[in-house]
Amino acid sequence: MPAIGYALGTNVMRDQPITMPCHLTTTSPRRAALKVSAAGCLAAAFLAGGVGCTWDLPRGTKSILVFNTEPTPTEAANWAIDKYDADKRYRGTLLLANAPYGNDPVYMQLFLDNIKDPDPGVRSAATRAIGRHGEPDQVPLIIERLTDEDRFVRAEAARSLQRLHNPAAIDPLIATLRPTDDGEDFGEKDPEVRAEAASALGQFPENKVIESLITALADPSLSVNRNAKASLQTLTGQDFGFDRRAWIDWYDQSKATFAGQSEYTYPIFNRRQRWWEYLPFVATPNNEPPSTPIGMPRAGQAPAGG
Repeated sequence: MPAIGYALGTNVMRDQPITMPCHLTTTSPRRAALKVSAAGCLAAAFLAGGVGCTWDLPRGTKSILVFNTEPTPTEAANWAIDKYDADKRYRGTLLLANAPYGNDPVYMQLFLDNIKDPDPGVRSAATRAIGRHGEPDQVPLIIERLTDEDRFVRAEAARSLQRLHNPAAIDPLIATLRPTDDGEDFGEKDPEVRAEAASALGQFPENKVIESLITALADPSLSVNRNAKASLQTLTGQDFGFDRRAWIDWYDQSKATFAGQSEYTYPIFNRRQRWWEYLPFVATPNNEPPSTPIGMPRAGQAPAGG
């Protein structure tokens, strides 16, 4: 049976399995990758008879011997709307989020529904999906997830805002960039979320963005420092390293802060091919090409701010 309200009317092959690069993931709250040896992974692939397989393991899985065959888009959509099983909703949503046809209107509606799911894993997967396949006018929905109770959802929201350009995200990202402690109502306590926000701000040439990024150079997390420095370099064309005083002095004296601005491209998944991935019938890494955010002004157009 097709997925009610979602698979009907789509232009994808509903009887074809979703094929993704061979990888191991767990749907635990931390979404931690299940680590196995290369030899063990390859052996399991041959034992399973799978080519280009995706092993998405249920919460609590201890062994790589428990895995699923690839679902079809119809099956993934049915999982994504299973109101009785949050694990299936997460897995189905994530599969569709990572699929090249995830921008189909029926799947986009599914993502828009699931971003408000009571389960944080489902919200996280739907947030990723909107970032990958959505439009700038859907940014307000992602902004709401920057204050989600779950830190993985918040991190996914900040990453998604790297891919969709909308000035409405500037102030929420600046707020997210500020470190905070438990009990405070303003700011973000998780360094991964702050680091992703620092990267997302690199697409907005505004003075308040520069000021917040300079401040972030003093963040206690090195990942936040690195991303803030990279965004400052993108926005200004300058490189004063992690020297806040040098950045402040230059900024105070500069009359054309963004004259050296370079093109912003969001961070992508990219890694070198491992030795077993050169073997016949073994899927290669699903590397993405660099790209600019959807909706970002092209050269010669008015910037988001000044």
